[in-house]
Amino acid sequence: MYRKRLGQFKPIIVLGVATMAWLMLPVFIKSIAKTSFYEFQAPVSLTSSYVRDLQDFWAARTKSKNELYEAGQGLARLNAAYELTALENNTLRDEISRLENLLQLPSRPDYQYEIARVVERDFNAWWQRIIIRKGRDYGIPVGAPVVFVGGVVGRVSEVHAYTSVVDIISNSHLRLAVVIGGDNRPMSYRGGGAESFATPVGIAEFIPVDIQISDTNDLPTLVTSGMGGVYPAGIRVGEIRRLKQGAGGMFYDGEVLLDERLASLTEVAVMIQIPPER
Repeated sequence: MYRKRLGQFKPIIVLGVATMAWLMLPVFIKSIAKTSFYEFQAPVSLTSSYVRDLQDFWAARTKSKNELYEAGQGLARLNAAYELTALENNTLRDEISRLENLLQLPSRPDYQYEIARVVERDFNAWWQRIIIRKGRDYGIPVGAPVVFVGGVVGRVSEVHAYTSVVDIISNSHLRLAVVIGGDNRPMSYRGGGAESFATPVGIAEFIPVDIQISDTNDLPTLVTSGMGGVYPAGIRVGEIRRLKQGAGGMFYDGEVLLDERLASLTEVAVMIQIPPER
């Protein structure tokens, strides 16, 4: 009878012993075990990503000539628009350089953009993050900002041999220094989490009380301030759509509507800072 009762609690005892053994292990052994496990399962995610790319390739091969012709016309128009944008950017860069020399201001840091495919998305109640298909093999650093055509995506939190983990700006652990477009008063942003089948949101803090939202069609746009040394200034974060009294009563807190495309990204750009020339 005693052995029968002991056998009922055997799984719990084994689990408890294993948990205690894991807690007593040195930190560096836990770190090695975690990294080894991640690198062991990484090829599975990478393989599925390459298989999806192959499926898209063969799906494109089944398109008719008319569909390909229309797609080519669309790409030609898009390339023309990008060429005009590139010329405008070069003009603006020259103007910025002229003003910096005239006012003897320090130059802004330069970045190179590393385009990476999204391998996996992990959105749950604890965090919101994606895994991209580039890591130490492409010189991705921890803490690098990640952007896309709609603005800020997040920040690189982990770098492995062939993949990197990016925390999305809806992650409650991520904070940014932001301002409202056209206003230089600093504010703080933090992720507000993302519920299942819902648009990701953020929270803006320390909003001045003179900021008002009267028209839902003209919401204030939140952009990075350039403070903190992570993101350059002027990158879009989202729109403030609702205000409420802050905890101290001197400022507002605002709900930030993020780009709904964050939940379905296929490619992102990692901004790697270029060391200044000596």
